[in-house]
Amino acid sequence: MPHMPEVHEEEQTNDLEPKRLELASVLQKTLEPKELISLFAVELGKYVPFDGLSYDFKTLGVCIRLGNLSANKCSYDLKITDEHLGEVCLYRETPFKERELAGTESMLAGLLYPLRNTLLYQHALQSASTDPLTGVKNRAAMESSMKRELGLASRQGYPISLILFDIDHFKKINDQYGHLIGDQVLRSVAKVAEETIRDSDMIFRFGGEEFMILLNGTQLSGAALLAERIRRKIEELQIFPDLDMHVAASFGVVTLQEDESAETIFMRVDNAMYRAKNNGRNRVVVDGDV
Repeated sequence: MPHMPEVHEEEQTNDLEPKRLELASVLQKTLEPKELISLFAVELGKYVPFDGLSYDFKTLGVCIRLGNLSANKCSYDLKITDEHLGEVCLYRETPFKERELAGTESMLAGLLYPLRNTLLYQHALQSASTDPLTGVKNRAAMESSMKRELGLASRQGYPISLILFDIDHFKKINDQYGHLIGDQVLRSVAKVAEETIRDSDMIFRFGGEEFMILLNGTQLSGAALLAERIRRKIEELQIFPDLDMHVAASFGVVTLQEDESAETIFMRVDNAMYRAKNNGRNRVVVDGDV
């Protein structure tokens, strides 16, 4: 496996300089990370053959995989001055030659500024759609995601389910222990749920002490099992061992029906959650349960 050099803005290879500048122009067309990296892979492939490419920027949770990640690998730590922009890796069955590595480094230099612009834009989007207290997505992000994902599910015919849960007796926690303790409860509950769902699922703070989870490709039975798993983990939380405080939550679970609107499915999951509240709290109620 070749070494992992750093690619900085000032690094250039003279014979590829026109191509590098042309590349930078091509990459200005998008601010979407996967599209940007895909465009870069196409342009780089014209001069340096490779089987696959990966890009990771952990700060924003960006993880892109293209093609076949073969045995031989060369990795590049991307930087502008001291600003880290992630890691790019190239893969292929045969080892890379020195001139190919030099050409790759030159082309990567043309990626740096478009990539930084894309990362700055994605950071701004994430900040606007993130709940500052819990770190999960906020209600505005939920509404746009619901509209997009439910529309895709209806057109493509794959299942999608919702879990809505509410922390039981949360007002009592705030009244008895104070809002700083209540805030920590919210953060801990959100973290438990976020760590339990899959990467493809989405969790939102709907408001107050309520959270919504959107599950792609998940039937009702699978969503119910996940809700029960999260319920148990919340019940087992020991946030403040010195306080006599018990944390629990009530859950409603539904799955998208044919030609159903976002308003209707939300009404059903809300009703299921309130049935869990009315039936004793700290439980999961699945749509259709009596």
